[in-house]
Amino acid sequence: MAARAKNRQFPTAYKLKAIKRVERGEGVLPLARELGISRKILHDWIKAWKAQGPEGLNRKPGPKPGPRKLKAPATYDDKRSALARANARIAELERLVGRQQMDLDFFRQALRALERPVAQGKPASASSKSSKP
Repeated sequence: MAARAKNRQFPTAYKLKAIKRVERGEGVLPLARELGISRKILHDWIKAWKAQGPEGLNRKPGPKPGPRKLKAPATYDDKRSALARANARIAELERLVGRQQMDLDFFRQALRALERPVAQGKPASASSKSSKP
C-alpha cells in the first residue's frame, strides 16, 4: 500500500462527491479505500456536512471551534469516595459468596442424607430423615 501523506487537504467539491456517493448507497470502507483516505475521515466529512452544510467541509484542520469539554480534575475526596464505594461493593460480593457457600453445604448434606439409605439397600424411613446433621 502506498504511503499516505499527512495533512492532505481536499477541495470541497471532492468531499461533496464522496458524500453523495455514500448517500447513494456505496459502502464507506470501499469508497474510502478507493479515495485513499481513512473511514474516519469520510465519516467526519459526512458528519460535518449534516451538521453545518458546505461550511462544515471548509473548516481548517486543528481543534474544532467552540468551548472545550474538559473534565474537572479528580480531587482527593473523589478518589476516597471511589475507594469507599469499591470496598463496599467488595464486602457485598463477599457476603453473597458466603451465602452461596452455605447453600451449597446445606444441599450437599441433604444429598448425602438421601443417598445413604439407597447405598445400604434400604428405603429411607421417615424417622431417619431429619433436618439436623
